[in-house]
Amino acid sequence: MIYLQLFLSFLQIGCFSFGGGYAAMPLIREQVITIHSWIDMDTFTNLVTIAEMTPGPIAINAATFVGTQVAGAMGAIAATIGCILPSCIFVTALAYIYTKYRKMALLQGTLSSLRPAVVSMIAAAGLSILVSAFFAHADISFRMIAYFIAALILLRKAKMNPIAVMVLCGAAEAAFSII
Repeated sequence: MIYLQLFLSFLQIGCFSFGGGYAAMPLIREQVITIHSWIDMDTFTNLVTIAEMTPGPIAINAATFVGTQVAGAMGAIAATIGCILPSCIFVTALAYIYTKYRKMALLQGTLSSLRPAVVSMIAAAGLSILVSAFFAHADISFRMIAYFIAALILLRKAKMNPIAVMVLCGAAEAAFSII
């Protein structure tokens, strides 16, 4: 039964997560924390971090992570298949439709109207992650805010490699934990 629940939950996420992995994060959070209580918010924050650092699409990495946490390897397979199945079907159908009707104004208008919704979903996911990182356990984490600001400066102003920034932040936290 848990395999079917994982499959159906991530099938829903796969069906309605237009805009990529970050846009799927609010949907994943709703399913795995609010509806099913499979993981807590701290584990979800770790899930986002791990899904971002590992190769591959974020939503699929998240499905695999949650499936493994809930029901082991078979749970990971059920959740991952549920997550990718709608995309396989939608992309095949959309490729056919787009190649046939790509010059149609209605199609171009529909695609343009989806952009603001996708941006808002990505912003909502980012804000929820920031809030959970900065205000963990009802305490303001000034250290995490400092890491965020330092990482933002290194990425935007110094144009530093994102992997190097993650390593530096991880090393800073490790050093801080030792002290």
